[in-house]
Amino acid sequence: MRSWLRHHALSFAQTMRRFAASPFASLLNALVIGVALALPLGGYVLLANLQQFARGLVTDAQVSVFLAPDASKSDIAEIDMRLRGTQGVTRVEFVGREQALAGLKRTPGMAEVVATLRDNPLPDAFVVTLSANEPELARRLEQEIKRLPRVAHVQADSAWVQRVSGLLKFGRTAVVLMATLLSFALVAVTFNTIRLQILTQRDEIELSKLIGATNAYIRRPFFYLGAVQGMFGGLAACVIVELAIFVLNRDLAGLATLYGADAKLQLLSLTDGLAVLTFAAALGWLGTFLSVSQHLHKIEPQ
Repeated sequence: MRSWLRHHALSFAQTMRRFAASPFASLLNALVIGVALALPLGGYVLLANLQQFARGLVTDAQVSVFLAPDASKSDIAEIDMRLRGTQGVTRVEFVGREQALAGLKRTPGMAEVVATLRDNPLPDAFVVTLSANEPELARRLEQEIKRLPRVAHVQADSAWVQRVSGLLKFGRTAVVLMATLLSFALVAVTFNTIRLQILTQRDEIELSKLIGATNAYIRRPFFYLGAVQGMFGGLAACVIVELAIFVLNRDLAGLATLYGADAKLQLLSLTDGLAVLTFAAALGWLGTFLSVSQHLHKIEPQ
């Protein structure tokens, strides 16, 4: 057991010396892997920020019911009673046309526009809150409410939230596909790097086999080489993404100020960073395993 641990330590030390002996080539390999991983990682970070933003939005399922201009007070009372008695409705709020116009006046930049109107163009309306944020419930109630008398238009106010959720789902799928494709590229880079190392050390491998070294003993330094190379590539990807977020936040702060908001992209968490390093090291190990399995058995002492 002690000799096994000693050889692992020696293999790791040999790997680090190999990186130190050719820093420029090691840096280029890490950058290639880092750029490949930075694309899906950057997409993941953007999606995580968008998802965090979407969670902060009001997501109560609501339906706005706009009445016809000729709706009388008795019509409004009847619609109010029927809405409150509809299954799946938890709250009904009436918004009169004068109340709606007063609210529009308080909107920044709209007071001057409202002042030019001779008549109030806004209709009376009801804001109906549903018991659950379910698309099927919203569609069913929308169809039922449209059949009520003096109802001119029905609009599901939460539909845009569902669109955002759909876009986030599409984005997650795209990031997964991109990460899968670029993972193959990372494995291919590691495969070729290890293949060149095996060919470079051919004489050393033959000598090791002559004196009785097992294949497991010979493979071990290559596995460390592939895993460490992948980990350095993952580290490069994290640095690239963090720098990109820093630059974007600088410009985003100026843009958000114009709209009176405070928007800022969140950086990678420690957990995400460790996951990227682990994932990159695993891909490096996989590329090494494939390369060693294919090329090492072809080298036998003459």
